[in-house]
Amino acid sequence: MVSTPPERVGTQQLMERHGIRPDTDLGQHFLLDENLADVAVRMADVGPDDVVLEIGAGLGTLTAALGRAAGCVHALEVDPRMEAPLAESTAGLDAVRVHWGDCMKMDLGALEPAPTKVVSNLPYHVATPVLIETICRLPEVTDWALMTQREVADRWLAAPGSRLYGGPSVIIQLACEPRSRRAVGREVFSPRPRVDSALVGLHRVGPAPDDATRALVRAAFAQRRKTLVNALGHAGADRDAVREALAGLGLDAVVRPEQVPPADYPRLAAALPGAGEAP
Repeated sequence: MVSTPPERVGTQQLMERHGIRPDTDLGQHFLLDENLADVAVRMADVGPDDVVLEIGAGLGTLTAALGRAAGCVHALEVDPRMEAPLAESTAGLDAVRVHWGDCMKMDLGALEPAPTKVVSNLPYHVATPVLIETICRLPEVTDWALMTQREVADRWLAAPGSRLYGGPSVIIQLACEPRSRRAVGREVFSPRPRVDSALVGLHRVGPAPDDATRALVRAAFAQRRKTLVNALGHAGADRDAVREALAGLGLDAVVRPEQVPPADYPRLAAALPGAGEAP
C-alpha cells in the first residue's frame, strides 16, 4: 500500500528532531506557518502543469506545499545540514527535485524542465539579485511569489519620484507587474527577523530589458544624486546627446534618474547606443 504524503510538515518539530539551528550567516529564517506556504502557492497560481523553482528550500516547509501542487519542483539549497530534514519533509512527493549549491553560482537556465514559476522564501541579502536573475535568465517564468524583507519589496514596487525607486525598480517593472502584496509578521519565522517581511506576487508582462538598457540603468543610478545628463556623462555618454534624447521624450534636461519612468529607459538606451558603458 502506497502511503500518502502528510499535508503538514510540522516545521518546529522537524527542527528539533534533527537538531537544526538556523545559520544567520546564510540568512536563514525558517518559515513556521504552513498556512502561509499555501498562500504563496495560491498567489503564484501553481498547478499540475507548472515547473516551480524554489530558491532556499531549507527544511522543506514551502517545498512540500509546492510538491503537492506542481508537476515539478526544482528545490535549490546550499546548506548540506538540510539534507535529512528536507528528505523527510518531501518524502513521497515525486515532483520534488533537490539541487545542492549556491543559486548565485548555478546556471538556472540549464534546469530541465525549464521553470515556469518561482516561489521562494528568499534570504534578504540575495532577494533582489535572485529576482532580477530569474527575470532575465528564465524567460519562460510567468509568475513569482516571493517572501522577503518589507523594504526590499517596497523597492521592487516603488514609483518614480520615491526615495526607494532605483535601478532594480526599473528592471523589475519593465518586465513585471505586481499581482498582490501581503504583510508577513515576524512571528512566522524562526528565528524572528529584526525587520518586517512581505509576500509579493508578480506577473510577467514583457521580456526582460536588453543588456543596453540594463547598462544604462546601472550607470544612471550609480550617480542618482546627479542629473541624468551628468550621471550618464560620467559614464562616458555625450552630454549634448543625452539632453537631445531627453527632449525627444519630453523630459527636462535637469531630470534626475529617480524621476524617469521605467518605460523611458529602453527608449533612452535606443537613442544613446553605448551610453551605459564606461569609457
